[in-house]
Amino acid sequence: MNVKGKAAIERLFAKANVRINGNRDWDVRVSDNRFYDRVFSQGSLGLGESYMDGWWECRRLEQLFYKLLHTDVKAPFNWETIQIIFRSILSNMQTRMGSQEIADTHYNLSSEFYSLFLGPYNQYTSLYYRNTQNYEKAEEARLDLICRKLNLTKKDHVLDIGCGWGGFARYAAEHTGSKVTGISIAKEQITYAKNFTKKLPVTLKVQDYRDIKGKYSKIFSGGMIEHVGYKNYRNYFEIIWNALPDDGIFVLDTLGGHETGTGPEPWIHKYIFPNSMIPSARHITKAIDGLFIIEDWHNFGDDYAKTTFNWSQRFKKNWSTIKKISPRFNKRFYRMWNYYLLSFSGALKARKLYQWQIVFNKKTFPSNYLSVR
Repeated sequence: MNVKGKAAIERLFAKANVRINGNRDWDVRVSDNRFYDRVFSQGSLGLGESYMDGWWECRRLEQLFYKLLHTDVKAPFNWETIQIIFRSILSNMQTRMGSQEIADTHYNLSSEFYSLFLGPYNQYTSLYYRNTQNYEKAEEARLDLICRKLNLTKKDHVLDIGCGWGGFARYAAEHTGSKVTGISIAKEQITYAKNFTKKLPVTLKVQDYRDIKGKYSKIFSGGMIEHVGYKNYRNYFEIIWNALPDDGIFVLDTLGGHETGTGPEPWIHKYIFPNSMIPSARHITKAIDGLFIIEDWHNFGDDYAKTTFNWSQRFKKNWSTIKKISPRFNKRFYRMWNYYLLSFSGALKARKLYQWQIVFNKKTFPSNYLSVR
């Protein structure tokens, strides 16, 4: 063990009032002294991997990450981070092949797995805890909010870009009578979604957003632009602009970040969302210049912090069933997903991540749009 490395890590954590081998819920308890060298040399990647390997524990991971991020403690700069930054600058990480890697790594996991911690409408993004603390009601409140922002009626044909397991498509068709077309490049999702939306005016297909054709009266995209990449944002918004009539409405639902970075976080990139990145407000406003005007920008990150925490609790509760689905759902996978969900909860609570819903109209169309909550 490198004594200097240990002292450096202890000082770094102390800035956030986190003690190594302390007794508080957010303190880190080290069981393998290789932890110090690994975090010192590999930064956030080493922190996550050493947790997956069982080298340290924390009773309340979300509190640990809240304290580290709220205090703006930065992981040691390392070669892995440098490589990812240069790769994101020098190449387009979100080509068709790069996007398919995201789908295969994350979204093409068993639909049964996701159903064991998501709600009845399979919403894999922030729920909306307004006037309720009930998980299922918060899921429906989110879907209702989107339908009201789109002002959906039975006359509409809405395109759902990144339709997931068909939750929005089913809710919109059932509650507004609108026709829905949903697209996703994750075959597992589309297979599930077709059955989930059976006998409704819903069409679902495996399709990349770059292949969108035709016109739709309204467009929704939820939790998908995080996988588009800043180099492709302009093309993404141009495709949507061309698919809308002059009076069409586009609602974008996305995680957001304060800093205008160029690449993914190393541990998230390697284990959860390869080739993905969180957009900043600057990324979005630059990409829509001359195309759209923003009618509404709604931030409810605290709701997402609560959502990810609730996912972690549901995930733990159903682990005995989840681990029987596939050999890949082993102890290391359990620790990986626990770390992922609770680190996001802490980051959202610390306001290092946000949850945005943004309503767009074409710049050419005079609008009397009224914001809804």
